[in-house]
Amino acid sequence: MASEPERIVLTYQDLQDLPEDRNRYEIYEGELAVTAAPTPRHQAVVRRLLVLLDGYVSAHDLGEVFDAPIDVKLSDISVVEPDLVYIAKSRQEIIGERFIEGPPDLVVEVLSPSTASRDRRAKRALYAHHGVPHYWLFDLTEQTAVALTLVTNRYQQVAKAGPDEVFSAPPFPDLAVPLEGVFREQFRGNGN
Repeated sequence: MASEPERIVLTYQDLQDLPEDRNRYEIYEGELAVTAAPTPRHQAVVRRLLVLLDGYVSAHDLGEVFDAPIDVKLSDISVVEPDLVYIAKSRQEIIGERFIEGPPDLVVEVLSPSTASRDRRAKRALYAHHGVPHYWLFDLTEQTAVALTLVTNRYQQVAKAGPDEVFSAPPFPDLAVPLEGVFREQFRGNGN
């Protein structure tokens, strides 16, 4: 009778030993996840969100906003690289020299067709498990935004906005994010 192979649990050190290439490597509870480099459209949306979010956070002296690539070490066996993260001023001690250690106050993911399922399921469960209080998802295909807030270890949807609407959600209910501007198309070239 054959026995099942022993499960290999990857750690932060294993992640550091991977090759430097254009892929995004993360580990979810010891399992390796690999994502190809983002598309220009994805990066344009991330940049627009970064400008809006960082401008708001800086103007109100609320903390720090970081964009990928940056490691967020939720545990030694769960390390992610979200599109954007916000760390409140009162929690700046989790910002280390090489990575953020612990759950950010807000994680923002821009969903591409290749990452949407992972961001909606695996990463959502991981962020909830590690206590990330706010999770925003911006869907490139649907041109929608959804805000989730952690309540009793589960995310509840607290806001949703469509293509021509303005998105506002905790932890920044006064920040208005015009989705038409965030998702505007600029790239009509070869489809990449």
